[in-house]
Amino acid sequence: MNKHIKRGLALVGAIVVSGSALADGGPDLTPLTSAVNFGTTTSAVLAIAGLLASVYIAIKGAKVVLRMIKGG
Repeated sequence: MNKHIKRGLALVGAIVVSGSALADGGPDLTPLTSAVNFGTTTSAVLAIAGLLASVYIAIKGAKVVLRMIKGG
């Protein structure tokens, strides 16, 4: 049998075995996820996104006004 085919079959076998082992339920991460509060992080990310949007709108508006002044 070809060496590449043997490697491919070994890889598929390893994936099937590891997939069935993880399908049993996996680790319980509830204590870790319940101790973390993402509220402030979400607020910070949304605030930064809002600032970037306002800067983009200001730049776009300035370009429109400059185009109107130039007449082109």
